[in-house]
Amino acid sequence: MRVKTTILLGALLVLGVGGVRGQSKTGTTIGQFLMIEPSARASAMGNAGVTLFDEVTAAYYNPAALGHMPHSDAQFTYGRWLADITYNYAAAGVRLGSVHTLGLSVTALNSGEMDVRTVEQPLGTGERFSVSDFALGLGYGRRITDRFSAGVQVNYVQETIWHSQLTAVGLNIGVLYELPFRAYLGASLSNFGSRGRYDGRDLRIRFDQDRDRFGDNSNLPAALETEDYPLPILFRVGLGFPVTVNAHNTAHFVVDAFQPSDNTNSVSMGGEWTFMETFSLRGGYQQLFQEDSETGLTLGAGFNYDVSGFVLRIDYAWNDYGRVGDIQRFTLGFSF
Repeated sequence: MRVKTTILLGALLVLGVGGVRGQSKTGTTIGQFLMIEPSARASAMGNAGVTLFDEVTAAYYNPAALGHMPHSDAQFTYGRWLADITYNYAAAGVRLGSVHTLGLSVTALNSGEMDVRTVEQPLGTGERFSVSDFALGLGYGRRITDRFSAGVQVNYVQETIWHSQLTAVGLNIGVLYELPFRAYLGASLSNFGSRGRYDGRDLRIRFDQDRDRFGDNSNLPAALETEDYPLPILFRVGLGFPVTVNAHNTAHFVVDAFQPSDNTNSVSMGGEWTFMETFSLRGGYQQLFQEDSETGLTLGAGFNYDVSGFVLRIDYAWNDYGRVGDIQRFTLGFSF
């Protein structure tokens, strides 16, 4: 089994490196909202979530978390993103027997209405427009042995700007392995999929094929064509170390390394202290070594409450984004 696990982890590493080698420029991918991490718990721990598995939002970081998840779970996250953009994420994971788990997630991002401005009318034309993003994910995780899980998730992605939109399909795959000394090793590849280009009535124009010629049709219907762009591929690999301090106190330390297709490599790390399985304090640092990074310190807290077998969880995270401000997330979840 150790040989098989090593082969799988190695294959995933090669696929991750190979998938991003040809794409290294910042700002050349679509679907950037897919890079917004949904878990308030993981966000407070530096967004180092590739080895977490006891909540359904962990499948965002690594779909293999579904296979390791000890119970069915549902979560909802609300966040106020940069520039007052609204971010919502909902996910549910349902265990089917002892080794199979299905997951469903919905992501929605909306800018709110903004004024349409042109060069001729810089103060606005009187029209309003909005930008919205939507993703629907369907995942499956399987616990192959008592230590090893693998998972996959397919995402349908849609971006809309006013009357134009693009669609794409992305694939997430991952593995999670419990090491003999009760540490966890995880790896995942996210957003490996199709390219997308915008189309819609905003790109429809009237065109004069030959402005020097008179008597022809100078008002031909035509359309502008945008280039197509890939999704932001991200390879993660990380370690997690849960520690039992005593009967009432536990700690959990995580560290992840990232290789994105549209930015430089980075490392994130964090930790969590939990008292009597009820109250948690968290902290971390995000995207160390990334060039021109505006991210940094992360903090948060969580509260768990058992109600007749249903565990209710409330988590909060604060993330520093340097000169562009800070981000706050709230996650409400329950296990059943």
